[in-house]
Amino acid sequence: MAEDHVLTDEELKAVLAELPGWEIRDSWLRRTFNTPGFSHTMLLAQTIGYLAEAAYHHPDLKIGYAQVTVLLQTHRVKGITWSDVELARKITEVVLWKPPEGAALSGFPKKWVH
Repeated sequence: MAEDHVLTDEELKAVLAELPGWEIRDSWLRRTFNTPGFSHTMLLAQTIGYLAEAAYHHPDLKIGYAQVTVLLQTHRVKGITWSDVELARKITEVVLWKPPEGAALSGFPKKWVH
């Protein structure tokens, strides 16, 4: 299966260049998102869960009071594949979204997920 291709070190280096904030550690593609507090942490975890279920590709999550760490690895091959990269892109796009300045929507008035 094409989605079973474990990415090479060169491919991973190129991936990290386009996924700011993400890192490779212990054979996992991972990122910690900080939140304004517990309720936002739970909303973030649920959003990631929703995206993962829609993709039918599931990360491991570590949840703390004001942070969520996403760990992506294709479990059946015990390595990082293009499926993990695609889900990381989608998670980043959705959870960091805020209305642009000057838009009709004002956005959350305090520090947002970062």
